[in-house]
Amino acid sequence: MGPEQTVPPEQVVAEPRGTEVELTTAAAEWHAYPQPLWRTHPKYWPDIWRRSIQARIVTGTLLMSTVVLLLVGWVMMSQVTDGVLEARRASAQAEAVAQLSSLTSTLNSADPTTINQRLSELVLGANRPGLYDVVLSPISGNSSSNVIRYTGLVDSESVPQVLESSVNSNDSKLWDTYTVIKYNDNTSAPGLVIGSQLRVTSTQDRYAVYFLFPLTAQQETLDVVQRALVTAGLLLVVLLGAVAWLVTRQVVTPVRMARRIAERLAAGKLEERMQVRGTDDLARLAVSFNKMASNLQRQIRRLEDLSRLQRRFVSDVSHELRTPLTTVRMAADLLHESRDEFDPLTRRSIELLQNELNRFEELLADLLEISRFDAGAAALDLEDVDLRDIVNRVLENYETLLERKGCEVQLDMPEPCRAQVDARRIERILRNLIGNAIEHSEGLPLRISTAFDNDAAAVAVRDHGIGFRTDEAEMVFSRFWRADPARARTTGGTGLGLSIALEDARLHGGRLDAWGAPGEGAYFRLTIPRRPDVALAGSPLPARPADAVRVITDKSLVDVGAPYQKLTGGEEL
Repeated sequence: MGPEQTVPPEQVVAEPRGTEVELTTAAAEWHAYPQPLWRTHPKYWPDIWRRSIQARIVTGTLLMSTVVLLLVGWVMMSQVTDGVLEARRASAQAEAVAQLSSLTSTLNSADPTTINQRLSELVLGANRPGLYDVVLSPISGNSSSNVIRYTGLVDSESVPQVLESSVNSNDSKLWDTYTVIKYNDNTSAPGLVIGSQLRVTSTQDRYAVYFLFPLTAQQETLDVVQRALVTAGLLLVVLLGAVAWLVTRQVVTPVRMARRIAERLAAGKLEERMQVRGTDDLARLAVSFNKMASNLQRQIRRLEDLSRLQRRFVSDVSHELRTPLTTVRMAADLLHESRDEFDPLTRRSIELLQNELNRFEELLADLLEISRFDAGAAALDLEDVDLRDIVNRVLENYETLLERKGCEVQLDMPEPCRAQVDARRIERILRNLIGNAIEHSEGLPLRISTAFDNDAAAVAVRDHGIGFRTDEAEMVFSRFWRADPARARTTGGTGLGLSIALEDARLHGGRLDAWGAPGEGAYFRLTIPRRPDVALAGSPLPARPADAVRVITDKSLVDVGAPYQKLTGGEEL
């Protein structure tokens, strides 16, 4: 394994993990061909919520309708409960008043010596089984009896203590409260208790009389109403969900169709079109989309033809220029060999001619290489090499330039880093990267690192020079682009070096990453598979330098060599 990188965790850009890649792939497949929720694995449900407008609308409709129905049901149930209980309370009070009046007149007309016997008879006579029960208890201070009388069907403890205190303290008012009536057969029922005082004129004794009205029938009525409300609410929620699903489906289906067609157009299938049905807004959208696709198809084909003509022109011109260039080169070499025989002005002109011919040959060679890449004629000549040897060979070629720039090179290559590559192309990549780093280093140290793992090998070149801005990071691999065209260059250059380096990396199945920041320098990372049968999944080196100060969310890291990369703490590029 390669050397362990001493990079702070907050500055390391993590490579995609297998689970993230699998989740992203599965989500993309579901997004292309949506499956019903019941046929989708639960771990993908959050992705469905994030990607599906229909799922969000239906879910939101269900949640809002459920909340509204709960509020409406609670209000309706409260009103029905209050109405039923209030009606029963009014009838119970009327019944209690009538019974109190009858008991009072009967006791006042009875013989005082038979009051106790009359009380028991009156309690039993006033009782209405199934309608209400009567409990009569003496108030403290009675001279005749302290015995509590009741029908024997209910427990006298069914009367709440609060009601007893109210009745005992006031003899001119009718009191009532809701309670739980306890029967002697160990059953209970919700009920209404109405109490008042009963005064016997002949003995001046006072009694508390309680009428216990069971509310079983009212409770059954409320249960039926509650079940009806719940059933109706559930059916209404399901109906609203189905309506929302149908309505959103009518809108989302054409949008999904347009998305699929757009994806196929982006994949190069320019003949794809949307189906037009009817004359509504969605049909007009489909017509407009098809017109746009047709225009794009014509423009793309026109640009392809122009690009094809341009590539052919560049290739033809490059080949045609080689013959006159060879002749000019031969004449220039003869003049250069005899330059000491000429006067100083002519000698200087011959040297300038030789230098410009060298640059012209480099440009012509780069154009020919680019034309081979465009034509798909580039091929690899693989061999097992140590990337450290290629780095050292490139540094030997730049030894004079390094001394002139006063640039120190720091090497972090502790172990052999072997891979099956085309040594000529890898050397060309590193020659471009190291040459650019020296040119823009401003005399500051240059660091070159190598590392490897089971599948990949990587080389990173880091300089601390002028760097480049965020908007320039996306153009660094463009053809003929230079960060500062007005800068005086020591090594010359055609503007095609990094473009050819990127094509060489892709030809190996690898990737070339670039990071830069003004005043902090630049960082380039080359990652290639160690064997041609290995698919590149990650890199043994970080995607940004360990000494970088800025955070990665500013998109200063550009992964041009791969279509997708997941960045820790940042965003997808």
